[in-house]
Amino acid sequence: MLVCDICGEEALLEEDMKTHLLLSHLEREISCPLCPIAGLSYDEIHFHINTAHPETDTQAQAKQVEVDKNKGQPGALSSRCIAEAPDPKRVCTSLGKGRSSRCVLELHLCRDLNASEILIQSYTCPMCALVCSDRFVLQEHVELHLQEQDADRESSGSDLQLARELQEEEQLRLKMEESKREAEDFRKLQRQFGLDGSGGYVRQAEKSMERAVSRGHMTPVEFHRKKAEMMESLASGIDDCKTRTAGVMSALYEHYVREGHDVVHVWLSAETDHYSCSEGDRGWGCGYRNFQMLQSSLQNMQLYAPCVSGLVPSIPRVQALIEEAWQQGVDPQGASQFSNCLKGTRAWIGATEIFSLLTSLGIRAHIVDFPQPSGAKNTHPHLFEWVKKYFSYSASRGAKLPPRVVKTTQPPLYLQHQGHSRSIVGIEQRRNGSLCLLLFDPGCPPEDMRRITCSNIPATSLRSLRKVPSLLAHKQYQIVAVEGVLSPEEKRVSTSLLVKGQHPEIPALSASNVLCP
Repeated sequence: MLVCDICGEEALLEEDMKTHLLLSHLEREISCPLCPIAGLSYDEIHFHINTAHPETDTQAQAKQVEVDKNKGQPGALSSRCIAEAPDPKRVCTSLGKGRSSRCVLELHLCRDLNASEILIQSYTCPMCALVCSDRFVLQEHVELHLQEQDADRESSGSDLQLARELQEEEQLRLKMEESKREAEDFRKLQRQFGLDGSGGYVRQAEKSMERAVSRGHMTPVEFHRKKAEMMESLASGIDDCKTRTAGVMSALYEHYVREGHDVVHVWLSAETDHYSCSEGDRGWGCGYRNFQMLQSSLQNMQLYAPCVSGLVPSIPRVQALIEEAWQQGVDPQGASQFSNCLKGTRAWIGATEIFSLLTSLGIRAHIVDFPQPSGAKNTHPHLFEWVKKYFSYSASRGAKLPPRVVKTTQPPLYLQHQGHSRSIVGIEQRRNGSLCLLLFDPGCPPEDMRRITCSNIPATSLRSLRKVPSLLAHKQYQIVAVEGVLSPEEKRVSTSLLVKGQHPEIPALSASNVLCP
């Protein structure tokens, strides 16, 4: 059964329906079966019925209206259309189409506007401004955005975690490299200062003699003989004096009395022997050798002789004496730097260890610090002035005009700077007022020092002793000066000062503040 979409007419055959449409709707004016609207095309009346009468049963009312038409009775007007007399032809301003009545025009506008709304009705994504034709499609699209955001957050979180892990790995790597570098630097310092456990005086002397044998400079018989002599000397604790040069101070005094007229004044220390480094302590034994020089002078003085033994100790014995001073409580901080152990090592010692050793022996001493240059070009003129006052103080007491050459009763001074130490045994004052120190250097070979003891001292030999201010250009210097014997109370005070990590200091550079008890 076929039904007309316009009027609801039923037909059995398709040819009958086509005939009905042609006769009833196409050849005559088409009108709405539910309201008096007429003069519309087939598409317009179809759109009108679907939009203006959606709540009405189309087929039932179509039959009722058809019956009414046959009877000449018009159907009721739709609530959305108002029946009125035909007005003058109206024109649609949007499409320019003419309509015969207001109702027809309203229907046309309603149809066109609804169609436009249907055509332009869209849904815009609030996240990317994408236009969707359906709200369900929009919802799926927005959900994809949210999923991407979640994935981005997870990816961002994982990237951040990865960056943190990489940063931690880099920091750990740098820390390990720094630790390795510090450990290597520490090992270098240990090797430099003889604390690497590679052996001490005995081991270094044996290696030196073994190299001499391998090079053919020493026979095996001579090797064993020298080794036996060395072990015997070390067992006694007395230096074998093979590197000692005596009589240098007397030779210098005679030289200045006889010659050196370009020098206005010369002050020399008390008699002091020179001790050179041997094969067993070459490169690290300067501090020990300077102490041997100091003791060689002190042991010949009546004031200090009871404090020191009659013979100069060997280097291993000096190490043992410093350890004994630490055991007495002197300078625990310094002892901790050497792990309270010096024997059997090649450890360097400095002014603090010399001070500790002298204090343990009951000898009063002071450490005078020159922490920074006091003159141009990193020179230390204050140091030279202080040394002059030290040697000239005792010589000038009671003398209106001191002699040109003075051999004082003052012990030599221990001079320490970075990497090396020497002994100050005198000072010259030239005609132009400049000062020049006279130094005993443990690095000077015994052969060179023995040339000074000759009747005619070569100028080159004196040049190795003289040091003008420009040749002492290290940043910092320290001097250990011996000034008398400690009483038991003074020894206790000096020990307690070092226990607290302090050193007795000289208030000023004036010799009166230093030397007067």
